[in-house]
Amino acid sequence: MLLKRQLQELSPNIDLTPVIDIVFLLLIFFLVATTFAQQERELKVTLPEAANAGPISAALREVVINVDSAGTIIVSGREMSDEDLRTLVREAIEANPEQKVTVRGDTSVNYGRITQVLDICKGEGVIDIFLDTVPIG
Repeated sequence: MLLKRQLQELSPNIDLTPVIDIVFLLLIFFLVATTFAQQERELKVTLPEAANAGPISAALREVVINVDSAGTIIVSGREMSDEDLRTLVREAIEANPEQKVTVRGDTSVNYGRITQVLDICKGEGVIDIFLDTVPIG
């Protein structure tokens, strides 16, 4: 009997509690980070269909400009005027001359409004402007 107790006391015990805690913390962190990245693309904007539409690019630090059905410009969940957008795009280009901009316009908004947004971006020196659409089907 004494021999069994001594062997049990000498066997190594590995406590997995800290490892499990770290794994859960990392899991929660990545779930929350992914949710924030998707928030910009989940605004109530109905995109038009296009036969040659590609997947939505997920480039880091791209500026996503949403134009809702009323013609309101929304960037990062904040409504902006044309001048505010112009300032934002100018600052982004100064920080990164190869800044990518994605414009997401609702299908019911007048195309002239989308053209104004595209013109602001081009006027401030944006080279890569993407107009998001969804595939037909």
